[in-house]
Amino acid sequence: MTDINEAAQRIIVALDVDHEKEAYDLVKLLSPPISYYKVGMRLYTACGPRVIAGLKGLGARVFLDLKFHDIPNTVASTVEVVTRLGVDMFNIHLSGGKNMVKAAVEAAAKSAEELGKTKTLVLGVTVLTSLNEKMLRDEAGVGKKLEQHVVDLSLMGKESGINGVVASAREAALIRKECGEEFLIVSPGVRPLWAASGDQQRVFTPRQAMEAGADFMVIGRPIIKHRSPREALEMILSEIANNNSGRQ
Repeated sequence: MTDINEAAQRIIVALDVDHEKEAYDLVKLLSPPISYYKVGMRLYTACGPRVIAGLKGLGARVFLDLKFHDIPNTVASTVEVVTRLGVDMFNIHLSGGKNMVKAAVEAAAKSAEELGKTKTLVLGVTVLTSLNEKMLRDEAGVGKKLEQHVVDLSLMGKESGINGVVASAREAALIRKECGEEFLIVSPGVRPLWAASGDQQRVFTPRQAMEAGADFMVIGRPIIKHRSPREALEMILSEIANNNSGRQ
């Protein structure tokens, strides 16, 4: 049996909605036990940075999921702004290369020092969970095996100073083996047994993700699109606690 409170602290609820009130209502409904929430492109584009201040005002921890990918100088200057917003962690695309990754890490550290605060966690996106190996090869021109590509990107990111990666739970054990216990692994594409996979190609259940070594699981649609988000959360926590690993 898994402790439900421990499991809840490892879930990041994706606030993929269009309006601040929707986001705030979900936080009020799900907290506690949930403390971490993801602000992605949809909510950030609709509401702008003020939504982050609003969520922090409700006591939420914020993962800003905008996947920065640009020249090093542009990413670094953007990271300085992100740090001032007070997010707890954000992500960049590791495919942007080592120089870009280092620029983001250094900017986050510099801004935190100037603000006298703990450094915002920097995560690197490896391969999107909407891609499979065939798509990676045929559409992105990556010839190596998907798992090896994910590990190689993770190692490059670690060497460049990031705190962890965003990666499918299917690659979590390999990343953990190569990058160590302190390296954070945040896994999207997590679906409970009763939820549809949608556009995700590499899916794990919440329990499988935890057993594979994911530190955090990002779960959005199964919770926020459910007729009762609180009920959906409780079903997920019960599934984890009862050790129903389910599908592969």
